[in-house]
Amino acid sequence: MFIFSKEKSFFNLIKRKFFPFYKSKEVKKIFSILSQGSENKQVAMFVGGCVRKYLSNEKIDDIDIATVYTPHQVIEKFKNSNIEVKKTGIDHGTLTLVLNNRNFEITTLREDISTDGRHANVSFTDNWEKDSERRDFTINAIYLNQKGKVFDPQLGVEDLKKKEIKFIGDPQQRIKEDYLRILRYIRFSIQYEDFKEDSAALKAIQLNLNGITELSKERVYSELEKILKLKNFEDIFKSKMLLDIFRLIFPEFKYLERAKNFTKIRSLKQINLQKDIILASLLIDSSNNHEYFSHKHHVSNEIKNILNFYAKCLKLINQNQNFFEKDLRKNIFYHGKEKIKLVFLLYSIINDKIEPSKLATFISKVDGILIPKFPISGDYLKKRGYKTGKILGKKLKSLEEKWIENNFVMDKKVVEKSLDEINKN
Repeated sequence: MFIFSKEKSFFNLIKRKFFPFYKSKEVKKIFSILSQGSENKQVAMFVGGCVRKYLSNEKIDDIDIATVYTPHQVIEKFKNSNIEVKKTGIDHGTLTLVLNNRNFEITTLREDISTDGRHANVSFTDNWEKDSERRDFTINAIYLNQKGKVFDPQLGVEDLKKKEIKFIGDPQQRIKEDYLRILRYIRFSIQYEDFKEDSAALKAIQLNLNGITELSKERVYSELEKILKLKNFEDIFKSKMLLDIFRLIFPEFKYLERAKNFTKIRSLKQINLQKDIILASLLIDSSNNHEYFSHKHHVSNEIKNILNFYAKCLKLINQNQNFFEKDLRKNIFYHGKEKIKLVFLLYSIINDKIEPSKLATFISKVDGILIPKFPISGDYLKKRGYKTGKILGKKLKSLEEKWIENNFVMDKKVVEKSLDEINKN
């Protein structure tokens, strides 16, 4: 089978052509169990992202399997194997098989009975074409059997070649079945560079944008994360219509223009353009814009705290230009090297000062800075006869602050003087 090359690496192309994912020992075992008693009937095939990525020579993260068997039949087939079966979405026909610490999602062929834009009532079927008709895009309705043979009822292979993101059937109907497909359309359009705009699809999206508000905040944010993680997110500027739609969905991204700086940054091997930096660069200003975004989209406390940290640092930088100069060692001591490098990166993006050579120089500078360990510990003080407790802790903290302000130097005279002060109190 010919594989559409997305990578320039000849080695990766050869590897994926001659050692494809569907020939792994785990896959072979799963299909062997599923095929028992099938009498050469096609009972299971790969579908969705893993097939699309395989044909495009992309890295495969998740493996999805479609099957004619109902969830209970699948459970019965694997009950005497060493493969764990998790009932992750059994009501909708989905189970997760776990083998050698790898997850394989297996879903019964389905057709929609009714939809409300968020959820679908489905019935199980053994008809592969019916199953394909309920999927979102033609490029996600390509099936692949265990021998590597393609079944393509919606002609998705040709669309993948042309980089055309097409809804299956009527775009408006597909969108009304699940409004999250609007965001998925944006993601795939960006991912497959130089995609061909589909005027009917874009018009259908514009007419149904309000449907996004009916989705759970968690689903919307989860899809947004996938968009921001794209290695070419900034390509959103190649399509004005796509950009306008994205702005309407996420009005909090008041600084999307900053994303144009990402291309320069990606050229630096020393820097990993993380999702939180992308978020921060699109959100943070002198207002509480990032806090409003966090509240509106129910982001995790982890992301919320990271955004708050970046906002606080940028405020300090505006107030004190020594943040990356005189106070650099101090800030590294308190926050760590990696965070300080990211703060500098964010500062550069926001202030449109992206010069790869300067970024690389700063990173090297930070990596070369050594921060000594604070020479006085609680054990040291206890040996000197000082009682443990909150007072000692506070004094020790005060001593550490003096050490930091003294450029991480503390001679015997300073130590003795400080200890005397502790003793007096």
